[in-house]
Amino acid sequence: MSLSDTELAIAAAEAGAAVVRSLYGKPVPRYDKTSVDFATAADLEAEQAILDVIREHRPDDAFLGEESGLSGSSDRTWMVDALCGTLNFAAQTPLIAVNVALRVGGRDVAAAAADPISGEVFWTDGVRAQLGDQRLTPSPASKLVDFNLDPPYGDLLSVIAAPGFADRFSPRVMSTSLACFWVAAGRRVAYLSDGDKRDSVHFAAALAVCRAAGCVVTDLKGGPFETGEGLLVAADRETHEALLGMIPR
Repeated sequence: MSLSDTELAIAAAEAGAAVVRSLYGKPVPRYDKTSVDFATAADLEAEQAILDVIREHRPDDAFLGEESGLSGSSDRTWMVDALCGTLNFAAQTPLIAVNVALRVGGRDVAAAAADPISGEVFWTDGVRAQLGDQRLTPSPASKLVDFNLDPPYGDLLSVIAAPGFADRFSPRVMSTSLACFWVAAGRRVAYLSDGDKRDSVHFAAALAVCRAAGCVVTDLKGGPFETGEGLLVAADRETHEALLGMIPR
């Protein structure tokens, strides 16, 4: 069966999510990366399931997985984070995502992310941003701002303490890119992260969906995200400007 790139991204994300869901809540081997970070058998098995789907339909494309690294050489590269929120998964905290994005010539042209617990699938064909068959619509109504507090922390903690923040927003910490998709879906008003995320498999799918949904996506100084100086995703321009004003210069 011939699949479009978008259909393939969705199929691959769903294949990975099926593996993660089958192992959720079960004891699985862990493989230490640092003293506070690790991968699990679920990461590895889900990534292999995604790779199998992509290889079946696009054998000549390159593949960049968080666990396996880069394989193949092509101007078409699949960016895969098979289990975003590994520490949440290991602690049986149901805030996780399976991310798949296709990058062609430096642009993410198709992407999908599956939530293994809720069964939701966010996707974009580079033009539309959808949750299943529903259009994603960002909104500032929730007033919830999610922070990625993985190192480097930078000035993010200062934003929470900034004058006016508590009067307008409520902070949350999910520790998964699922929060980015929630900005696109109107469940979060913004998402902030420090560090260089330009070529991160953790964020490729999320940013493709957020941009297609009409979110404001910049670095932490309000410049192009491509500078590598952090990430600010906001539901609208007003929220974006307000949060920029709270980030120390």
